[in-house]
Amino acid sequence: MKLMTPQTPTRPIWEAQGDEKRREVRGMFSAIAPTYDRANAVMSFNFHQRWRKFAASKLDLQLGESVLDLCTGTGDFLPIHRTTVGESGVVIGIDFCAPMLEKAVGKDSAATLTIGDACSIPLQDQSVDGVSVGWGIRNVPDIDRAHREINRVLKPGKRFVSVDCAEPRAALIRIATNVFRTPALGLLGKLVGSSDAYKYLSESTARFKSREELAASMRSAGFVDVHYKDLMFGNICVHWGTKP
Repeated sequence: MKLMTPQTPTRPIWEAQGDEKRREVRGMFSAIAPTYDRANAVMSFNFHQRWRKFAASKLDLQLGESVLDLCTGTGDFLPIHRTTVGESGVVIGIDFCAPMLEKAVGKDSAATLTIGDACSIPLQDQSVDGVSVGWGIRNVPDIDRAHREINRVLKPGKRFVSVDCAEPRAALIRIATNVFRTPALGLLGKLVGSSDAYKYLSESTARFKSREELAASMRSAGFVDVHYKDLMFGNICVHWGTKP
């Protein structure tokens, strides 16, 4: 008689924690790296560049300064930062997913690109004049630790900014968004060949920290003058704060 070993159900990626989440998210982004930029443009109606520019403006960077784009992905923040700090400035992109980072190479030829983890940033203390994160914090297994690491590498008086998806606060807009988002992301996932990845985007947004919870995490990490602003009817939220 052949004995059957029961299989342990694999839980959805959005329920993963710790190293499991790190491993699953890295694998997911590796799979969608070839189509990520195109999907991002479609999903945001190409507004994501405008949102990035607004977020970058909150860093108040100057010519010749240094800036880190953490969880840089395919590097869309890199040319925006280069425009601000100029050729004499330093632009660094760090991501834990090599296939995504490979797509960032052509976005700013002078940028320094490094594989690294947001929970253990491979930079010296007080080494950069600004840090940005675009649609990355919710993918980090320990958000509080990532905020502490960001605070560590920032110079005193300098800023951190994060832009990400959010749940709209207005009830009618939230209902309309939820009705639209799940099937739209499912269709997009099928078009680019990764339904699970875009289902993760929908689920992780719904389970993400609230605006005030994220702001509280930043304050606990040592940031002051923490603010946030909604964009796109509350579907996008930008947080920023200053290291004292």
